[in-house]
Amino acid sequence: MSAPTAIVLQHTPTEGPERVAVALAARGITSTVRELHRGDAVPADLDLRELLVVMGGPMGVGDAGEPRWPFLTDEISLLRKLIARDAPVLGICLGSQLLAAAAGARVYPNMRPGPDGTPAPAREVGWGSVDLVDHEREPVLAGLGPRLEVLHWHGDTFDLPAGATHLASTPVCPHQAFRLGRRQFGFQFHCELEEPTIAVWAREDADFVRGANTDAARIEADTRHLYATARPQWDRLLGNALDLMLAGLV
Repeated sequence: MSAPTAIVLQHTPTEGPERVAVALAARGITSTVRELHRGDAVPADLDLRELLVVMGGPMGVGDAGEPRWPFLTDEISLLRKLIARDAPVLGICLGSQLLAAAAGARVYPNMRPGPDGTPAPAREVGWGSVDLVDHEREPVLAGLGPRLEVLHWHGDTFDLPAGATHLASTPVCPHQAFRLGRRQFGFQFHCELEEPTIAVWAREDADFVRGANTDAARIEADTRHLYATARPQWDRLLGNALDLMLAGLV
């Protein structure tokens, strides 16, 4: 029997699998990256010994159908097929939103009351903690405490898909992570990044950062202070997810 393999869907040059690729390699799993931003095609389906990893990107579920992002509709179609048979999937940031949408949940701009009481965009950008739900019993959260320090970089949110298990929340964005079925996971936050990538994002996405009332200098300072402690916890979470995704495939 052939070994399991991973297909990674990448949407931008700077949002690759990074720590996910490290965790896959540590488990002897070969991964193939489909660079959708360079014209690589979304697979029509996966075979029974393939797992799917869907990365982040600045586009959103609401952009599906736009000529600039032809792959989004194809990704949702693929994810629907995988959901139907509980195939192994990990979605990070945009990937989690696409997974939620494929499961029938609403994905929309995150809003909260502004100073005058009218709804205003609520972006989460930079370092912050998420509260983990049922961390003592949920297998993907094994070995983690009640809170996890992560990097946020999003303006959209989603409703929890029907039948999904809620895994993490923040006051600004209650639905931060979920499990669908036995081995499908959506993480709205980033736990896959190598340290240098965070500085690249802070510089290249400066307008989005400013729109969240922060700046690159603060994010880089927080990274120097927090990354070394956070990364082992990120690796634990990603490793737990991959082990559950691989259960029954190896």
